[in-house]
Amino acid sequence: MAMEDCQTIIPEMEEEENLIAAAKHLVRALRSNKNLTKDMKKMLADLGSQLSTMATVDDEKGEGVREIKEQLNVVSEKIIGREDDQSMIWDSGADDAYEYLNAADEVRKLIERLDSLCSNKDVEEKELLQRAHDVLQLAMARLEEEFRHLLVQNRQPFEPEHKSFRSSEDDVVEESSFVSFGDDSIEGSLRRDSISRTSEEVTIDLVNPDVITDLRCIANLMFMSNYDHECCQAYVNARKDALDECLFILELEKLSIEDVLRMEWAHLNSKIKRWVWAIKLFVRIYLASEKLLSEQIFGEFGSINLSCFVEASKASMLQLLNFGEAVSIGPHRPEKLFCLLDMYEVLADLLPDIHGMYFDEVGSSVRIEYHEVLRRLGDSVRSAFLEFENAIASYKSTSPLAGGGIHHLTKYVMNYIRNLTDYSETLNLLLKNNDKEDSSSQSSNMSTDMEEEDTSEGSSCNSSPMALRYRLVASILESKLHEKSRMYKDISLQHFFLMNNIHYMAQKVKNSELRPIFGDSWIRKHNWKFQQHAMGYERATWSSILALLKEEGNSSSGGVSTTQLKERFRNFYLAFEEVYKTQTTWLIPNAQLREDLRISTAQSVIQAYRTFDSRHKNRISDKHIKYSADDLQNYLLDLFEGSSKSLHNPCRR
Repeated sequence: MAMEDCQTIIPEMEEEENLIAAAKHLVRALRSNKNLTKDMKKMLADLGSQLSTMATVDDEKGEGVREIKEQLNVVSEKIIGREDDQSMIWDSGADDAYEYLNAADEVRKLIERLDSLCSNKDVEEKELLQRAHDVLQLAMARLEEEFRHLLVQNRQPFEPEHKSFRSSEDDVVEESSFVSFGDDSIEGSLRRDSISRTSEEVTIDLVNPDVITDLRCIANLMFMSNYDHECCQAYVNARKDALDECLFILELEKLSIEDVLRMEWAHLNSKIKRWVWAIKLFVRIYLASEKLLSEQIFGEFGSINLSCFVEASKASMLQLLNFGEAVSIGPHRPEKLFCLLDMYEVLADLLPDIHGMYFDEVGSSVRIEYHEVLRRLGDSVRSAFLEFENAIASYKSTSPLAGGGIHHLTKYVMNYIRNLTDYSETLNLLLKNNDKEDSSSQSSNMSTDMEEEDTSEGSSCNSSPMALRYRLVASILESKLHEKSRMYKDISLQHFFLMNNIHYMAQKVKNSELRPIFGDSWIRKHNWKFQQHAMGYERATWSSILALLKEEGNSSSGGVSTTQLKERFRNFYLAFEEVYKTQTTWLIPNAQLREDLRISTAQSVIQAYRTFDSRHKNRISDKHIKYSADDLQNYLLDLFEGSSKSLHNPCRR
């Protein structure tokens, strides 16, 4: 048979087996031709060998497909048979669960075998492969449901040990006015919440540990079956709900920026305190545990566990950060400074934790937002501190403080900066590049006074950013006190008021954490200042009165007539009684200062009176001597108590 006859036979074969058989027959016929060259004989021998191999493979392929079909029928019954049962497979026990898992895995393996056996599939093989994929899809949908069910039903309740959070809306500085306190209760109202300093780096079981292996097995099978997206989505949705529940337990409600900006200060202050307390628990305990859970389930799949953690937790973290942003946007009133510092410090403290959880490109969105909110809060702290300085300088009052005691402004400012010492490290960081230029609105003489103090204190002066701002604040306050002292018409009361307030400032610095910030030189200078005002008070009050007791000339009579003596005693008593009536209403709150001023006054007044009385008591009758020196000394003990008294006119001796 010629080669041309081979070309007409091949197109007529419809079945692959017939085609191979015909080709083998043709090769045998051609090889019987005695006129073939050596090369042609070799070519026909190779062709015959290939045709024999093709026949063997085809036989094996047919046998493999039949076997796959039989196995698929068996596992399909197990998978499809569960569709009529609405109960969860894992609730039926471990045996049923792993039987289903094995059946689904068998379908996956059958698909892989079909793909490897049939590179060029016929219609029947394609139908078999599609059927296997349909069964696998059914199994994966069921496993996705079981996966979600296991996560939800085995969720462990989150019960933070420190959930006993107390937030009192009474311990809040009123925003209606810069200063609204008349006693030292302000000290408690400005103290920081110590909870912001505590931290516990522990992890807890968010899901029952007994089902972690089951969850990991389901995840592994879904990933191997190319259903990784569905598995991850089921995980993310389940854990998002759990994270929302955690925020609910911590009483962190979802608030818009507008909601926060509309809040009354007392309510907002309570929310901020809870936020500061809760975010540390949330990040250090709950998020750390959340990340561990994703690693336990998806740890074999590289960065997938990080992606799942980030997707599950991102919304909750952004909710918390959104509150921080809203607070930073609001008005930067001085009473907000402590809350702003608490928020800034807790975020700064948690920064390494956030970097450790939200790393790489996957976690960049949370990291970027976190840094932005931290920056905004830092800016807000600087603005609030500047508002604090401006509020002191612009504080207005229409009438002087009765009794010349310690002004509310003095108490507020000194307690305010004393309590700020808890935040020294943070303030030094934030105020580093925000020095005196921010306070340019203050009068130039305040800055000059402060610079003179700094120069006089020399190298021992604390030159940290916070120390510089504190001394500026004290200078502003002192200038304001001088301004307020001029509201008193009585010169002696002006000195008395300044003595009280500067003494309070000096004592507050000396006996608190402010001492190393202001320095001993500042304390010495202000001790000298209040002592000068004490002397000024004595001169203004008693100089004219003591002048009545001043001797004229060298003789005991000094050329003074009896009538003049009587008049001088009478005028002295009238002046003393007026001082007594007036200055018993004046107040020195500090017991030691009160005692010191009484002693100093008595030393000058009683000694002068005793001397004058002893020299002239024989020249006038006892009825003109209303008070003995001891009487006057006792009466001086009634001064500066802040309660009005008056002297009757007893006749002594």
